Amino acid sequence: MKNFPALPEDILRVFLDYLSVEKGLSSNSVLSYSRDVKKLFLFFHKEKIHCLKAEEEDLIRFIHHQSRAGLSARTMARIISSLKSFYKFLVLDGVLKKNPAVSLSSPKTWLSLPKFLTVKEVESLLKQPDIKDVRGVRDKAMLELLYATGLRASELVGLKPKDLNLAEGFLLCLGKGGKERIVPIGDSAVRAIRRYLEKSRPRLLKKPNEALFLTYRGTFFTRQGLWKILKAYAIKAGLDVKISPHILRHSFATHLLERGADLRSVQLMLGHSQITTTQIYTHVSRKRLRRVYEKYHPRA
Repeated sequence: MKNFPALPEDILRVFLDYLSVEKGLSSNSVLSYSRDVKKLFLFFHKEKIHCLKAEEEDLIRFIHHQSRAGLSARTMARIISSLKSFYKFLVLDGVLKKNPAVSLSSPKTWLSLPKFLTVKEVESLLKQPDIKDVRGVRDKAMLELLYATGLRASELVGLKPKDLNLAEGFLLCLGKGGKERIVPIGDSAVRAIRRYLEKSRPRLLKKPNEALFLTYRGTFFTRQGLWKILKAYAIKAGLDVKISPHILRHSFATHLLERGADLRSVQLMLGHSQITTTQIYTHVSRKRLRRVYEKYHPRA
């Protein structure tokens, strides 16, 4: 666009004028937008990125940077809203052809942090199935795979043997919106699945069926059926938590991040379309670290 300013501070001034004059926002609201966009500009200045050249990945890094500062979910949601408004304005004004903030989503779920099991609790749960029993072998494989991959319940029960590549240690998963993703499988889960395929599934298979995991009647599992099995083993393990397949998914993500996994990799494994959804687990990890610090540091 002709005559549009190039300096970030001048771009911000034009944006604030737009909010005040054309959108009719109050002075307090305009000030709030100004603070948020200035934070972005400060981050970009350090990163040597011009705001008109920024891509979605740059905005995500900024959001991650802000979240590490311990800001509340409400504040983070406001910052993301400001970014979306700023770049929407630039597109509407013809300055940018592509909006790098269009896919950013407000972290509403951050207001309710997910429950997860400790590593010790997971290990206790995984020990419960009796691998001398046909159904126990199957259940062991299901639980190991849930924790090893972070699959949703619907994704697990929808798996087929052809979706697995045990030799290479990964599976192909059909997630939300029909999107496919590749997820690694750990050695423990691979061993449990091999045992199930060799010793249990042939005995459960009553007639041709494409499902990987079969009920005792040889039919597809339902999510409810999986939940009942998981609940029974949680009670047997003495876990004082309202269990669900999603808790193993939360545990998978939390444990990876606590041990140094990067957020983008965890996002890909979970099948989240927005990295802001995955960021909830960084809050969970920090909260846990804070509890450990306060418990064990002599001057906390």
